[in-house]
Amino acid sequence: MKIRTAADLGAFIRERRVKLGMDQSDLAEKAGTSRKWIVEVEQGKPRAEIGLVLRTLKTLGVSLDIAVERTQKASAVSEPGNVDINNVLNSLKKRP
Repeated sequence: MKIRTAADLGAFIRERRVKLGMDQSDLAEKAGTSRKWIVEVEQGKPRAEIGLVLRTLKTLGVSLDIAVERTQKASAVSEPGNVDINNVLNSLKKRP
């Protein structure tokens, strides 16, 4: 999944939380933050503290990989391939 906006990230966090059977209070407690903060992030709060975002993702069992977008000039430089988080999650779902 390509996450390009705070709203994309919020939607991903909500989707993952629901998939894990957690409510917002559960996630807030486990991540060491408030339910209000979880609500705001899930709604796409544009100025969420990065440390809390990373801790929340870790609580949800998600690691963050950053990929540099290729431009025509940059495409000549060898870069590691992008990883689509949806593909990773889908492949994990298919395992017995």
